[in-house]
Amino acid sequence: MRKQILVAAMSAVIVAGSVFIPGAASPFSTAKTVMAAEKNHAPFDQKIVKRFNADNAYDHIYHLSETIGPRVAGSQEEKEGAAYLQAEFSQLGYDVDVQTFSIPDRLFGSLTVNGEDIPIRPSTGSSPTPEGGLTAPLYDAGLGYPEDFTEEAEGKVALISRGGFTFAEKAQNAVDAGAVAVIIYNNVESLVPLTPSLGGSTISVPVVGTSKESGAYLLEQEEVTLELQALTNQTSQNVIAVRKPHKKIKNPEIVYVTAHYDSVPLAPGANDNASGTGVMLELARVLKSYPLDKELRFIGFGAEEIGLVGARYYVAQLSSDEIERSVANFNMDMVGTSWEPASKLFVNVTDGSPNIVWQISSKVAERLGHEPLLLNQGGSSDHVAFHEVGIESANFIRREPGTGALEPWYHTPFDTVENISVERLQEAGEIVGASVYELVRKETNRKNKQNKAQSIQPTDIYSSLQ
Repeated sequence: MRKQILVAAMSAVIVAGSVFIPGAASPFSTAKTVMAAEKNHAPFDQKIVKRFNADNAYDHIYHLSETIGPRVAGSQEEKEGAAYLQAEFSQLGYDVDVQTFSIPDRLFGSLTVNGEDIPIRPSTGSSPTPEGGLTAPLYDAGLGYPEDFTEEAEGKVALISRGGFTFAEKAQNAVDAGAVAVIIYNNVESLVPLTPSLGGSTISVPVVGTSKESGAYLLEQEEVTLELQALTNQTSQNVIAVRKPHKKIKNPEIVYVTAHYDSVPLAPGANDNASGTGVMLELARVLKSYPLDKELRFIGFGAEEIGLVGARYYVAQLSSDEIERSVANFNMDMVGTSWEPASKLFVNVTDGSPNIVWQISSKVAERLGHEPLLLNQGGSSDHVAFHEVGIESANFIRREPGTGALEPWYHTPFDTVENISVERLQEAGEIVGASVYELVRKETNRKNKQNKAQSIQPTDIYSSLQ
């Protein structure tokens, strides 16, 4: 049986943090949290708090998002990001390995009007454009019903509004009318371009989505240039930095600190996710020399944005012995936004249960006098891959309490360093760093085999707060 860590009675867990209940106010006050921190402060926390410097994390964010820019999976920029991580880890003295893997074929391209780029998202099932792209007049096809097309649509790019019926039917109606490409624009406001799902269908012409605002702009234009390339046989990479405990410790337990460093097209990815990567790199600096009784692995994952590809590849390569020895995964994704409503640091657990990552981090947040963390059932990041093989894991992410909303510039060109909070980077670094150190520090002698943390269902905690 894989070793676990006894951290606290669950009554202490409920005091230490809170559970995400949409629309509910936190039952804890800042004053009480600060008083608890003063009373229960652990001396070893200061080994992290005094050394963690959010300005260093910010510098990493700046390099990844501004110097390199968007780091799309499989791109040269993503490889530059990986090389940066490799150099930083190596300089800190870690054993570093770059793990290369194949990624799925997909489409990537651009839409321009009078030399101006219009943000788009290709549909899965779309066809690429001819080499070099295509330039054609626009045709306003309304909602894309058959009666919305006339013979004038032939040879043109059909511009269709979302709504009424499926994207696949709209696109096929355009093809039947002789359109050479399809642009479907959103009918609700969003900074992020629409990604039209074709429901498994394959369409014989290029199909892309864009925002409502861009659709309104295109309705006033006469001609567009669209280029969609089929990206095939591409690779991405994970960057793995390892620090082992003293050689006398045989078959040590393993703790993982992870973050993805790729981004979506056109987005510099300052918060998503240079912020998590920057905090991870700074924690690697802080923890590079303290005595450990466990193996510590820092991993920068590639290709997260196209389906957690890097994390799932990494976990698939772990031996059964490594999985057995794995204690916890602390994953950070979007921890630095300055968006005011994102006032809480969520701890997303795939099945919503208060696992070891939640138990320790919620206690640490209380000890350090930070706002209580919010336990939330959630996936959509690399911690899911660890959960799938039975390794306790959680994702740290900033959201708006009550709604769970992300920042408005999520996955847009506005995800830049101007929207990063150094103070929130510091908070994330202190909480995650002190939590990880509590697990790996040599001074702690835990009898894991005899003291396995008891499992509590999420409903038990929810009912205690109702």
